[in-house]
Amino acid sequence: MKNLSQTSGQRRWLSLGIVGILCSACLPVQAANWIMLQGTEQPGIAPKAQFFGFIQPTYQKDFSEPFAGKYVPPKLIGPNLDGQSSFNILRARVGVRGAPFPFDNRVNYFLMADFGNNSITNGGRYGEYRPRLSDASVTLSYIPGARLRLGLFKYPGAEEGLQGIKTLNYINYTTVTNQLLLERYPSATDRNIPPQTTPNADMNGFSQPANGFRDTGVQVFDAFDVGAFEHTYAVMLGSGRGVQLGESNGRPDVYLYWSSAYLFDQKNKGPMSPSLKGFAWYQGGQRHDAYNATQSQDRIRYGAGITYLKRPFRLTTEYMWGNGLIYQGAQNPQNLFNNFKAHGGYVEGGWFIPNSRWELDLRYDTYTRNLNQPTQSTFNTWTAGVQYHFTPQTRVTVNYANRDFSALSVANNNQLKEVKGLLAVQVTAQF
Repeated sequence: MKNLSQTSGQRRWLSLGIVGILCSACLPVQAANWIMLQGTEQPGIAPKAQFFGFIQPTYQKDFSEPFAGKYVPPKLIGPNLDGQSSFNILRARVGVRGAPFPFDNRVNYFLMADFGNNSITNGGRYGEYRPRLSDASVTLSYIPGARLRLGLFKYPGAEEGLQGIKTLNYINYTTVTNQLLLERYPSATDRNIPPQTTPNADMNGFSQPANGFRDTGVQVFDAFDVGAFEHTYAVMLGSGRGVQLGESNGRPDVYLYWSSAYLFDQKNKGPMSPSLKGFAWYQGGQRHDAYNATQSQDRIRYGAGITYLKRPFRLTTEYMWGNGLIYQGAQNPQNLFNNFKAHGGYVEGGWFIPNSRWELDLRYDTYTRNLNQPTQSTFNTWTAGVQYHFTPQTRVTVNYANRDFSALSVANNNQLKEVKGLLAVQVTAQF
């Protein structure tokens, strides 16, 4: 078994390398500074209130087959997990941002609410959909080199989670980002759900919303230039409760972030400036067992990556690791409190076809959870995509994911080996 595991790992690294070589042949490239994109409007330019938003109607079809006539969540469409095909308004977000004081633009605010049906607004198996506040923050830019952001906002971390959702080039997150970073929170009344004989049974056992890569807290951050390089840092203390306001585990989560970007164009130093960016991040906290409040468990996540993007090409690669509270599936809230380990990464690239509105995308991601455990599972996915940009604000995206899942446990492997392709079509319209 050890040799087989090593061979599988070598194949995954070889696949990552092949995609990386193919994408790096598309140089040069560019990156975005997501830390500085929000709450750092230029003094004297920012309006008191600028309204914005976007909507993402989405259709998905899962071609997986049941094992022994029963289904598990990887074969069903989220967030409801009650069918193998779904038309859904995945996201519908409306927000307002600006500098409210005309004589002091060093105070910025950012508010946004989500009206779509996703892991933030869908509470889980009780079907308690409700719109939810996803962002509510104030940024103070009084201290040179140390801006201060307070409230609910995206924590500094992995590129895929930190990136603005309306700019994501794929409809679904990679498995490693989805399982390792999109945190779920069990309640004491949540129970595990066994495989079901009908795809119409709600398989989501979590009654609380996912964190949406967000937290409530305070962050010190800024970016500064050194020659042709732009360096960005962020240090944050958060509640560890995601978008759930008014709750805390009593011990703050710690978030650390650093990026260094080489700017190709010294005259263009905005958040989306053409550059080669390397970054690293860390987050650590503690969670209490929802089923036994006397027990606690550390939750550690960290990773690093590179983004290199400049039209007509794009390249991103990232690898991350996790220890504690490793996600075991939407149907298994009682199994979330654990001290297991996991790791995974992805390589993705895109090509904007010159003199056209078409964009081609290709991504490979791999994730292994429950390392060195009898329940160790591996998830490998190739995603091919095409985008057509009607306007700079409106596009249609088509993805097809070829998934190869497996597990050491016979019972788990019987279900995972029947996971097949996933087709997704989405329209993104911004305003």
